Amino acid sequence: MADELDPAELAAVFGALGNPARLAIMRWLKDPSDFPPQLEPAEQVGVCLKHIQSRAGVSQSTASQYMAVLQRAHLVTSTKIGPWVHYKRNDEFLDRLAETIRTEL
Repeated sequence: MADELDPAELAAVFGALGNPARLAIMRWLKDPSDFPPQLEPAEQVGVCLKHIQSRAGVSQSTASQYMAVLQRAHLVTSTKIGPWVHYKRNDEFLDRLAETIRTEL
């Protein structure tokens, strides 16, 4: 099936999710309304990095590194609004991941 992920994509996903903090972030992003209010609705633009950082209890640079790994693995997408970057789950990619796991693993 053309929509299935290739081995390199799967390795990137499993590597990204192999860190407990990044795995937790993916769970948190499942419900963006559970984060504090922000100027733009989180359901539309994603959750601001400062909120992810606060919930994770890490520095801004660590939060940015976590999100960069998740983004390189195509698990999240980002939108820059002013000085802040907002992240949301890449549901289309996650659907492909689920299908690949269901049929190939």
